[in-house]
Amino acid sequence: MSSSLSQINLIREAFLYQSRFEGSTMVFKIDFPVTEDPGFPSLMKDLALLAKTGFRIVIVPGAKESIDTVLKQHEIISAFGGGGDSGEPARITGEQAIPFVEMAAFHVATRYMTLMSGSRVEALIGNFVRARGLGVVNGIDMGQTGTVDKIYADSIRRVLNLGMVPILPCIGWSPSGKSYNVPSDEIALAVSQALGAAKLFIVSTQGGICRGDCPLPQDIEIREDGSVRLTPQETEAIISLMAGAHAAGGQKAPHLPQTLRGLRLALRACRAGVDRVHLIDGREEGTVLRELFSNLGAGTMVYADEYESIRDFHSRDLPDLLRLMEPLMQAGILIRRTADQIQEKRDDYAVFEIDGSIHACGALHDWGEGRGEIAAVAADPLYSGMNLGRRIVGSLIEKARKKGMSAVFVLTTQTQDWFESLGFREAAIDSLPERKRQAYDYERKSKVFSLELERQVDIH
Repeated sequence: MSSSLSQINLIREAFLYQSRFEGSTMVFKIDFPVTEDPGFPSLMKDLALLAKTGFRIVIVPGAKESIDTVLKQHEIISAFGGGGDSGEPARITGEQAIPFVEMAAFHVATRYMTLMSGSRVEALIGNFVRARGLGVVNGIDMGQTGTVDKIYADSIRRVLNLGMVPILPCIGWSPSGKSYNVPSDEIALAVSQALGAAKLFIVSTQGGICRGDCPLPQDIEIREDGSVRLTPQETEAIISLMAGAHAAGGQKAPHLPQTLRGLRLALRACRAGVDRVHLIDGREEGTVLRELFSNLGAGTMVYADEYESIRDFHSRDLPDLLRLMEPLMQAGILIRRTADQIQEKRDDYAVFEIDGSIHACGALHDWGEGRGEIAAVAADPLYSGMNLGRRIVGSLIEKARKKGMSAVFVLTTQTQDWFESLGFREAAIDSLPERKRQAYDYERKSKVFSLELERQVDIH
């Protein structure tokens, strides 16, 4: 009986997470050694399954070891030095080497496309990365090694909208057509930020933190199944400890450099606005599905504390709220609210504060009958890469759950696609609570979108 109940709970969890993240963009950065493992085709079947069931999948294949092999076969010396924004050493790519780097990178990308085709999912290898050369770094000429200058996000979205899987090899091009070898970590970070990805998966043969890596802070728990959940602050502390352990005697834990690199990338991604970053072992059967659809999870997750900068509204915030909302009120996206009206409902408002400044706001109005209205959502366009609007809405949804509400709704005239991407579904005006129906403005003709609230769980 307990076994059957456990299976039912797993099914419930799977449906919960499927409904929560359906339509979300997820980036998979996969290290090359994973492709050499016998379980790689199974991993690709799982990614194909996600693509078929409504998830927007982007793949960034690593090709370091493949490039090493090809360059060695052609007797081209390959060295590492300098480093890009990550501080990690980067391959020095000479003019003689770049054709072979391209050959190896596209050969690896083609393997992904072939396996996707075998699962009847269309994939596309594209020139989605505009790059610029690193130049001379610390006295070292990096040749045709580059960094991301721009991600062609609109092009990727068009591919995703067609139900296809974009594949981004570790090559970028300048506007003049010059090719550059760009670290796949940098591409994965940039595309996650450009697309507002809900998750970044870092798939390697190591996964995340293992017992015995190094002494961990006392409040860090490694669960019995080996999974770990970390805030950015905890991640930063662990990186410092691991870097010290590696410098003192890394030979005792040879996988430490790989773990460190993954944690550093995860930390950068969270700080760039990616809410969840997962470090998993791609050789484990079903590891992506377990991490995505189960509370148990797998590997190490670094999660941005979405609400650490979100707080209740204070009267002193009023000028900032009006500043954020005014352009949207002028455009007719938000209804006009006066200072007095905001003050009257001040307990309903929340703000997103960064370094003492307000950059986003929103409100949750309780209309009774267990239903709340999310309203007055505005975000500073200069901070669009941080997905502040989505994060303030997430905070208001959690507030509604804590208040015991069964659903939240929005009234919108121009932002229905955005709310649909957050899981809201169109509803009839008659579905509104009675008090809200009586206050509904029929001349404005706002559409109603509703989100049913499940039981609160550890979202990962």
